[in-house]
Amino acid sequence: MNLFEILLFLFLILCAVSVSFSKNLLNSILIYMSFSLVMSIIWLCLESPDLAITEAAVGAGVTSILFFVTLKKIRAMKEERKDESK
Repeated sequence: MNLFEILLFLFLILCAVSVSFSKNLLNSILIYMSFSLVMSIIWLCLESPDLAITEAAVGAGVTSILFFVTLKKIRAMKEERKDESK
């Protein structure tokens, strides 16, 4: 293993730990997205481009978009509850 791959694996561990301790949902989504992108780079280093493309498309793309939409709906529901309580 070369130094680049070791740094990528350390970054994956850092992302996994930091998403667990993050209090802000938006930060958690961004950390998850960066985790998926680094994982796709690791798949490329392991000479598996089909998995790299899938990880980038599904992990960083589709799943992150679904998380962003869900976060927006959660915040809209919170605002709606605040308006009802007034």
